[in-house]
Formats: sequence, structure tokens, C-alpha cells
Amino acid sequence: MSTDHEVSTRQEPAPGSVAARLRTWEWVYLGYLLFVLVQPYFAPEGSWWEWPLAGGVCVATIALYGAKLLRGPAAGHVWTAIVPMTVVGALATPFNTNASLVFVYAAAVAGDTLPWRDARLWFTGLTVLNTLAALVSWVPMPYRLWGFVSASVLIWVIGLLELKQRDRQQELENQRLRTAQVELLATLAERERIARDLHDLLGHSLTAVVMRAQLTKELVLADPQRARAEAEEIERNAREALAAVRSTVTGWRQTSIRAELEAARRALAGTGVRLRVDYDDGLILVAAAEHELGLVLREAVTNVARHARASTCRIGLGLDVDEERVRLVIADDGIGGTAPEGTGLTGVRERIAKLGGAVQRTGSAGTTLTITVPRQAAAR
Repeated sequence: MSTDHEVSTRQEPAPGSVAARLRTWEWVYLGYLLFVLVQPYFAPEGSWWEWPLAGGVCVATIALYGAKLLRGPAAGHVWTAIVPMTVVGALATPFNTNASLVFVYAAAVAGDTLPWRDARLWFTGLTVLNTLAALVSWVPMPYRLWGFVSASVLIWVIGLLELKQRDRQQELENQRLRTAQVELLATLAERERIARDLHDLLGHSLTAVVMRAQLTKELVLADPQRARAEAEEIERNAREALAAVRSTVTGWRQTSIRAELEAARRALAGTGVRLRVDYDDGLILVAAAEHELGLVLREAVTNVARHARASTCRIGLGLDVDEERVRLVIADDGIGGTAPEGTGLTGVRERIAKLGGAVQRTGSAGTTLTITVPRQAAAR
């Protein structure tokens, strides 16, 4: 993990979050300023100026550190908090040894807001200033030593703890963002899947309904009995489409090759297209692959019924010559053509690509769609 972090990438914690609660508790840390008042309180022969000095140090630190807490870990604290507190500590520590605590507060702000390298430079500088202030201090020994040692240790302990805590919060925030991104991508993928499935389902079913409805209109007067049969077929196709849409939305729908072959036979019969099927009964497909191939078959048959103007359609499913791939072929003797691929064929390619397969389309002497999928991904 990189140790240099840009503070500008951090976001203010939301109200009620763990980070926000931690920032609320940081106000309690200002209670350590009571140690600054210890020296004038216990000094046997204290001067009159020691109380105003201690009080001024406390007020200045509360104002500077409190402003940092209110603003959060934003940029700009070097000149609004760290430098002013460093100046206050450097001026006050020679006269009040416990005023060296201000260096600790400055280290805490540096650790919470600056990159690792800059923060450690500040820790080093604050330690040097604390040492110089102890050397020129007017406070007698051993009181001067107590303030110097405790501040020198706490500058590094508190500063490094702030750095570690900031990194943990940053990692939690990054994890939250990664999780949100994964959820967004999953949502988009699911929307695309549903849109593709709905297109495959409704395109096939509604095409059959429209064609049979057109045929029914022509047969109402000429052949009422057949018109009635066609109307019943329309109703059945519509009910199947409704059931398929419901199951697709809930993600429960699975289809099979045999079911799609039967549906293809009915759909093509309504348009006068003869269907020839060459199906290897010994081929056992994996459920997920059979589902995808079934929807591909449905889309291809829909295109034949809608656009091909064919008289014959041939569907073949079995192993390739080398028995390393499963091959699905849908061929018609229609008008063919090299028109740009539409949404349906694009969806076919996406489905087959997920299985590691390939799609080949030829448009001369009719249209032939050849789908090949690796055997290990499609068959048992």
C-alpha cells in the first residue's frame, strides 16, 4: 500500500457514520489542556502573568483545534491550524513546560490531514522545536524534563496513530466505493440481460402473434373454422409470452432446445415455412448453455419468420467434426442479404461470447447462422 495519500481525495464523513462519531469524540481530547493550568496552580512562587499565559494558550489551542474539527480533514490546515499552534507552543513552552502539549495537538492535525512524508517531517520539526524550547525554558528541573519528555513521545505516538486511523478510514471509504461500483456494474449487467431477454422473448412471440393475426383476418370470411384455430393459437402464443416475461423479470426462466424447436415449428408453420431439424439426441447440454443456445435459436427463427421470405428452414444441433465444439446451425433459403446487424444479432453474439463461443453469419443464397461453443462449456 502506498504511504503517500492526497488529502484532497478524502470525503467528509456522513452524519451518523463511524468517522463522524469519532470526530465528535475528538472534542474530548481538548481536556488535556487542563495540564497547562497545572503549573501556575502548583507553582510555589508563581508570577501574575502565568495564569493569563496558561489561559491564553488554552483558548488559542481550543480555537485552532476546534476549527479543524469543525472543518474536518480538509486541505489548508497547515496555515490555519498547524503553523499557528506550532508558534503558540514555541512561544509558551519556555515559560510553561506543559504548554508543549500544543505541539502534540499540532502533530495530531498533521497526522490527520497531511500525506505520510509531510506529516513525518512535521513530527520531526515539532520534536526539534520542543527540544529547543526545553533548552531555553525558565522552568526549573525536574518539571521542565517532565513536560519535554512527555511531549516528545506523544508527538510521535499521537501523530502516527492519527496517520494509521486516517488510512483505516480511507480504506473503509475506498472499500465502500468499490462495493458501490460493483453493485452498479452488476445492476447495469442485469438490466442489459433483462433487456436482451425481453427482446428475444417478445420479438419471437409478438412476431408469431402479428403474423397469425394477419392470417386470421384473411380467413375470417373464407375459412371461419381455420380462422378460429388461428385465433386459439394466437391466444396460446400470447399466454406463453406473458408467462415468459414474468419469469424473465424474476430471473427464474430457463428454456430448453426441445421447447424452442417446438416453438419454432409452430412459428414457421404460421408463415408457410417448412422446418427440417437435425438434432443429436445423444447430446446432453449444460443447463446454462442450453438456456443461452435456446434463446439464440429463438432469435434466429424470429428473424427467419420476419425477414427471410423463405420456404424452407433447416436447424442442426450436434458436435462438430472434431467433437471439440457444439455447433448450432440455422439456415434458410430466403432472400439473404448483408444488412447491418440489429439488436437481436448483437444480443446473440453477447450470449455466445459469455460461453467462449463464436457466431458466423453468411448472407448469400439465403442466410446461415453458425454458432460454435466449446464442448467443455456447453456439453456434459
